[in-house]
Amino acid sequence: MQDDRLLERLRAGQPVLWTNPDYAPAEDPQAAADVAQAQADWQSFAPLLAALWPELGASGAIRSELIAVPGCREALAAAAPDLATLLVKGDHALPVAGSVKARGGVFEVLSTAVAQARAAGLLAEGGDIATLAGPDARAFFAKRRIAVGSTGNLGLSVGISARALGYAATVHMSHDAKAWKVARLRDLGVEVVQHRSDYSAAVATARDIAARDPLTHFVDDESSALLFNGYSAAAAELKDQLDAMGRAIGPERPLILYLPCGIGGAPGGIAYGARGVFGPDVHPFFVEPVQAPSALVQMRHGPGRETSVYELGLSNRTEADGMAVATMSQLVAERMRRRLAGVFTVSDDDLFRWVAMADAEGLRLEPSAASGFGGPRMLQGTEAGRAFCATHLTGREAAAVHVVWTTGGAFLPEEIYQSHVAAGRKLGPASGMQGDMT
Repeated sequence: MQDDRLLERLRAGQPVLWTNPDYAPAEDPQAAADVAQAQADWQSFAPLLAALWPELGASGAIRSELIAVPGCREALAAAAPDLATLLVKGDHALPVAGSVKARGGVFEVLSTAVAQARAAGLLAEGGDIATLAGPDARAFFAKRRIAVGSTGNLGLSVGISARALGYAATVHMSHDAKAWKVARLRDLGVEVVQHRSDYSAAVATARDIAARDPLTHFVDDESSALLFNGYSAAAAELKDQLDAMGRAIGPERPLILYLPCGIGGAPGGIAYGARGVFGPDVHPFFVEPVQAPSALVQMRHGPGRETSVYELGLSNRTEADGMAVATMSQLVAERMRRRLAGVFTVSDDDLFRWVAMADAEGLRLEPSAASGFGGPRMLQGTEAGRAFCATHLTGREAAAVHVVWTTGGAFLPEEIYQSHVAAGRKLGPASGMQGDMT
């Protein structure tokens, strides 16, 4: 009966929370080992990152702040009274690409460049990786291409890093890609191919085109282990920041993550890394638009068949362009089967409300990046959320640390950003949302 109510609301495009019946919080040695390897890989890239982007400093680190947001906590507390600690992981201002996609896109481009340079004898094992920013390497990379299918932010991260190294770059985009992201890519010298189809069809076409050219590397958002691994290292960064704040995560202080989700690579990689770093003490949730809940649809259905939001009569249209995805990555679905706590959906109106709420805290977010702010209310204001807390938090609700992962917004043009803030203010405060949702 409860699942029937959820399906009814889902089909109607109303916010819902689905909790994963296969969820099994536990220590995860494989994820821990993979995170450690990803950290080591990022560290090996540091000299090249510093050479390509001097603004990163000598550390060559792509990191974001962990931010206390007391005003947001106060605004959300009326609907989530146990919300004692609310923090923002500020990937909306991540260096190089201005979004969480820098963690995956830059990682894959640099991994590819290193592998190709070594195969060609341009970089010896143990050699100075910073030489890949030099003229000889640029001439080598200029004969090669990196391609990707993207709704926007992944394309920006891949295009920026590929062009920085000298590669030709092609980004295939769906019909609903934002015009300003298309323009920014073209200004960087990236070839942009816009398709009339949705994201999944654009990726399929891009994959087929790339496969015909042996000098093209295709960054496949649906199945790339490199992207996934690049994102996973962010969990170790988060642990260091929480420890430094005096909020070390453990059995008496659980961590709840709210991760915006499109095809699933970024949130999946982060959730996987978090399981490796925090073990059973972290509970990751994905968040999606009400018209594009690809992860919820796939995870609810289970393994064995790819499912689409169109099967439920949903439009896959949303102002959260980075989340306008009809089908979830099967790689991510498999890895999340027992690691993902659940998925909830949010309306576009609430996204604008939360953009305006975050603006008051000095955070510059695009709509998709604000989606995680719906998490605390879903956990505490729904039947499914209260049942989850009773099972997995067991009286520790007030001790939990809630982290909203804000994923993009730094490059948003000022005029567009201000229009989003104005829309959110017109709609009213974030605390004025609908009543209890079962």
